[in-house]
Order: sequence, then C-alpha cells, then structure tokens
Amino acid sequence: MDYINEVLDMVVRKNPAENEFHQAVKEVLESLRPVVEVNEENYRREALLERLVEPDRQISFKVPWVDDKGYVQVNTGYRIQFNNAIGPYKGGLRLHPSVNRGIIKFLGFEQVFKNSLTGLPIGGAKGGSDFDPKGKSDREVLAFCKSFMTELYKYIGADTDVPAGDIGTGAREIGYLYGQYKKIRGTYEGVLTGKGLTYGGSLVRKEATGYGLVYLTEEMLKAHGHTLAEKIVAVSGSGNVAIYAVEKAAELGARVVTVSDSNGWIYDEAGIDIKALKEIKEVKRERLTEYLKYRPGAIYTEGRGVWNVKCDIALPCATQNELLLEDAKNLVANGCLAVAEGANMPTDLDATKYLQENGILFAPGKAANAGGVATSALEMSQNSERLSWSFEEVDEKLKLIMKNIFHNMSNAAREYNAEGNYVLGANIAGFLKVADAMLAQGIW
Repeated sequence: MDYINEVLDMVVRKNPAENEFHQAVKEVLESLRPVVEVNEENYRREALLERLVEPDRQISFKVPWVDDKGYVQVNTGYRIQFNNAIGPYKGGLRLHPSVNRGIIKFLGFEQVFKNSLTGLPIGGAKGGSDFDPKGKSDREVLAFCKSFMTELYKYIGADTDVPAGDIGTGAREIGYLYGQYKKIRGTYEGVLTGKGLTYGGSLVRKEATGYGLVYLTEEMLKAHGHTLAEKIVAVSGSGNVAIYAVEKAAELGARVVTVSDSNGWIYDEAGIDIKALKEIKEVKRERLTEYLKYRPGAIYTEGRGVWNVKCDIALPCATQNELLLEDAKNLVANGCLAVAEGANMPTDLDATKYLQENGILFAPGKAANAGGVATSALEMSQNSERLSWSFEEVDEKLKLIMKNIFHNMSNAAREYNAEGNYVLGANIAGFLKVADAMLAQGIW
C-alpha cells in the first residue's frame, strides 16, 4: 500500500463516523500525489502526512447557560487547533445545531490550507458549538457567549489563536464574546476578528468572503477569455457570503437570479434585489418568503433546486455538501461555465469530479472563499499597529490577495502537469508552504 493510502486508512480508523473529516482529508491527500511521490521517502521518515492530519490540540467543553424561562441549558463547545507551523491559529467559530467534533475537524483541516494560500502568516483552527442562536433573545445569546468564552479564553490570544465569526456567529456574537474575554483577561488585544468598527474591527470584513469569492472568480474567468459581465449567476445561501457575492457580482455586470435559505429558494429572473435581501436577512432576520413582498414577480420554491436553474456561473455559498452529483449533471446540461465555492466544501467529491471531467472551471473553497480569513488577518495587522485602514485600502489589498491566490494555484497545477485543475493546484500550493515550515521546525 502506498503512503497516501496508508494515511487515509489510518484517518478513517482513528476517527470513526467523522465523514466530513474523512472527505476533506481524502480530497486533499489524493490531489497531493504528484508531490508526495517525489518526496515519499523523506515524508515517510518525518511522518509528515500523519502529523498533518492530526490536530495539534482538540478541546471540547460544556457550555451551561440560563434561558429566559430560568431553565439551565447545556451545549458542547469545541476548539480544534490544527496546525500553527506558519503562524498563530486562525479560524472561525460556528454556532449551529449540526456542529460536532467531525465537522469542526474538517473545517480546521481545510483552514490550514486556506490560510496558507492567502500568503499571510496564519495557521489553521476552527471552533464552535451546537448552540443555535436563531430564535434566541439577545439576553440568551449573551448568556451563552459569556459561558462559552469563560472556558475558551484559556486557549486563545492575539499571538496564540485568533477566532473569528462563521455560520451563526455574527457581529452581535463577536461583540459579546470579546466583551467577556476582555473582562476576564483585563487586556485589550486583537484576539477576535470580525469585531465592530468602534472597537478594533476592520472595514470590508463583513463583505470580504463574498467579495473575495467574486474577485477570484473574475480572475479565473479572465484567464480563460471570459468576464462576469452579462453572465447569469446562480447563488445558494443568503448569509454574509451570499449577500456580498450577489452585490459584487452585480457591480461587475452579472445578473444574479437565485438565493436560498434552509427552507427554500428564490428565483428572480430580473436579478436579485440586493437592497431587499439585506433588509430581510440583516435587519429583519426573516425567511426568504419575505422577498416576495418586495418583488412579487419572483418565484419562491420550498426545498432544494437552485442548481436546476440555467446559469453561466454557480456560486455555492450555503454549507457543506449542498451540491451533489445530480446537481452537477444539471449544471453541465444547462451550459454552466464555472463553479466557485463560497462555502466550505459545498460540492461533494463525486460532483467535483463530474464537473472537472466535463470541462467546468472549478475553484475550490479553500481558495475561493479565503477572502474572509485574509481580511481577518488584515484586521490583526491593524490591531497590532493600532491603525485603521480605509474601505478602499482594505478592499484593494483583498483584491490583490485573491488574484494572487488564483495565480498561485494555477501555477502549481501547471507545474505538476495538471493545468486548469485548480483543486490540485490549491491543495499543492497550500500544502508546500506548510510542509516546508513543518520540516524546518523539527518534531514538536
């Protein structure tokens, strides 16, 4: 058995029932074969892959809090610090009922390569809880956040581990978490990113993942003789990533015709009304059915179906494994040109393979959705220097980072005789930087 297969078998054996983690590791290691085959003897001797797939630290803890009725509720909190070979741990906190150890491990593993691709000195981590902020009062969210941070603060710091937001963790939650950290530690430091602008946050952070996704997509299209102008775009999701991907794609001349939430999806042939979408999701925090009040000509459909729509560009921005093989077949049949992942691993392995085999340009999430963590690292820089950059300055830096990510993964794919395979290129480009750092630092 070759080295990669040995490690894949070990991962499944040591981490039973963690299917998302297995999937993420398999996707990365399979694409690293050209690199590993050349360096197999050295990598085996150093157990490099075994060390790469094993987190540095896995922390889980109970999070008790009191609800508005006076009852004590108990959730489970996680922080998985995966690899800090190139910088302090960096990665979001996800608050969602689906959160478990396996999902946090998959996200943390992906974060290692995503953060490496940005070119910035940040390692990979992820955390969160099975707490659901939806339907909770501000007081209940505050109670949870104070309890969560009372345990988490022991393991984080500006030069150790800098968490950020993720699904379910927005400006409100980050504010509550930061307030509790500051109270416990008595220090004012950039330990969380995604903070409010009045207390150390960065302009563009809210927009960064969606904007970055579109910047990279545009650069990929240009490399193949296309642009976003006049293209029809299908977007899934209606959170931060989706909202600002819709906004930036429209600014670049595309017509975005879909968004979705956990209940259903909207098709608006004339183009999604970004002002209405922001009011529904950011101000009112309502379901997408409200969109019909603003645009009566739009169509709302319960359940899945976004990928049945004829489009030129598909941007999955909701959650993991939302774009499956049948969806990929629909996209190909409808003449789709490119798929770029705005969420973490939204396309399953079979769908990814089918899209690539059928000539669809495919940008993996670890590259395409790196704009959020890139801007988080820019926020860390501003905090360290006690500076605040303008929106235009941060946006320009973000655009440059996303362009560089595309060209780095494109060059890596070309170097290993797989031109246009951006999954392979992103994984190799991200891996080599981390691997070189790990080997240089010895066994630890």
